[in-house]
Amino acid sequence: MESLRNNTFTQIHLQVVFAVQNRDALISASWKNRLYNYLVAIIQNNKHKVLAIGGTADHVHILFGMRASQSLSNLMKDVKGCSSKWINENKLSNGWFSWQEGYGAFSYAKSDLPAVIQYINNQEEHHKNQNMIDEYKNLLEENEVNYDEEKIFKKVE
Repeated sequence: MESLRNNTFTQIHLQVVFAVQNRDALISASWKNRLYNYLVAIIQNNKHKVLAIGGTADHVHILFGMRASQSLSNLMKDVKGCSSKWINENKLSNGWFSWQEGYGAFSYAKSDLPAVIQYINNQEEHHKNQNMIDEYKNLLEENEVNYDEEKIFKKVE
């Protein structure tokens, strides 16, 4: 829980999901943990608390406690911009790396956190049975988010 001032209190837990451009499987197992550590550092440098991070070669899930001192859009701009720049500067990916435009963000009660953490920690196993798009649509539907099928991680032409 955060107190911005003497009379402002928040408890905000968000899971964000974002994909590699065109959902290409570019996140290699050889540098995935370095990327996750870098993403965690960006979020922590913005004064938020990471609770779990996981994903596969084509996307990332991050669960964190968010302070109300920053907008989610500014945080995600920082996370995606800084990490893609870092990947490219360190030549970790074969070719140019970028994240897909947009992201999903879902809020959770504190009592939901253990299940969400387990879900994120088991992404590799989970995706043996379900692809990223179906998973993302399920998250949107479970959270009653209206979406346009045409805009779900659309391939860049």
